[in-house]
Amino acid sequence: MSENTPRGDRIAKVLSRAGIASRREAERMIADGRVAVNGAVIDSPAMNVTGADKIVVDGTPVGAPEPPRIWLYHKPAGLVTTERDERDRPTVFGNLPEDMPRVMSVGRLDLNSEGLLLLTNDGEIKRRLELPSTGWLRRYRVRIKGSASEKSLDQLREGITVEGVTYQPMNVTFDRQQGANAWLTVALREGKNREIRRAMEAIGVIVNRLIRVSYGPFQLGELKAGAVEELKQRVVRDQLGLSDKPTPTRVRKPIQRPAKSRSAGKKPKR
Repeated sequence: MSENTPRGDRIAKVLSRAGIASRREAERMIADGRVAVNGAVIDSPAMNVTGADKIVVDGTPVGAPEPPRIWLYHKPAGLVTTERDERDRPTVFGNLPEDMPRVMSVGRLDLNSEGLLLLTNDGEIKRRLELPSTGWLRRYRVRIKGSASEKSLDQLREGITVEGVTYQPMNVTFDRQQGANAWLTVALREGKNREIRRAMEAIGVIVNRLIRVSYGPFQLGELKAGAVEELKQRVVRDQLGLSDKPTPTRVRKPIQRPAKSRSAGKKPKR
């Protein structure tokens, strides 16, 4: 290391690794004067810190980062993937079990989408899994109103541009016709905002149910709507290529959140 190179890591990266917030959100917290280092409030993320520095966020000391952890969550339809919603709609984070630690979502599922949502305590893991360069396949079960010909689906397989937004080729399989609806399996590696819904609309069909069943090697499986299951540390290390250093983290059993009377949390019938 050069004598002119500051020791340690950027403060936003450290806060992200500690599970406080994503890097971008950590930078906003710093700009808002919510972060202090060694007793002094900072207003710029252009600072490196080491383990010897004392970091405080909103008056609470920040401890050493925990080992990276990942949870599988079966998001029901009707929840917004955010901590707070300006329209006061029910949120994913407001519906997690009370004994869950602070977590962040890997990407999002929109209000009416359901299925597998990855949660993590580590902002660097979140960032890594969201990067397009990671290229992990996201697989969805998609129900459309009516039907779609193979010719129209070929447009999606070849890549399509909708209102100036270009979507990369999708892997699309027509599974079956079920009355007035049809079921498809769609796999993609991008995950742009409402990508599948907009692409389907562009070929003249409407999505009336969308379920994410896998994200890379992680599978929804039989996890019930609203339930959370933590992955074993060995699985996290193996899938993310982390060191095989043992950790004291206790693996929790799947957490089943009691069903609520609120209709938004109910799983739609097929």
